[in-house]
Amino acid sequence: MRSQIKTLYCCRIEAAAVGPYGDTCFYSRKDGRSVMARKVVNRKELRAQSDAAEAREKSAKKSAKDKPTKEKSAKVKKEKVAKDLKKPAAKKPSRKKVAKDVRMKAYWGVFNPSMKRLVLFEYADKKAAEKKANDLTASSRAHHFIQLVKEAITE
Repeated sequence: MRSQIKTLYCCRIEAAAVGPYGDTCFYSRKDGRSVMARKVVNRKELRAQSDAAEAREKSAKKSAKDKPTKEKSAKVKKEKVAKDLKKPAAKKPSRKKVAKDVRMKAYWGVFNPSMKRLVLFEYADKKAAEKKANDLTASSRAHHFIQLVKEAITE
């Protein structure tokens, strides 16, 4: 039965492998250890913890402002000087305009086997292009064919 179980490798995880205690675990690593379920993250609790930490920092700053010391006043002056020396942020370049779509015109081209275009016909003249390709094929051993060619219209 175990030989019939196929293993699928995806991010170093095997499917339907035998665990270290002889039981079948559906997800295990290559080294035989089983993968444990992750703890569910409770975003509300994390948010409450971060808000509480911010509140503690604010209260600590307020108590520190009430008791100014020489060291703290010197630090505040150094911070103000450092802020003044900082360069203003460079402006981001504006978004470039997208180029307009180029208008294309369709033609029929007669090509030789090395994909060299020999003759170009208007789109409405498909019969003339086919006739020219047949004439060139009859006059030489090489097979000539027609293919749709699109070229940009320059005004």
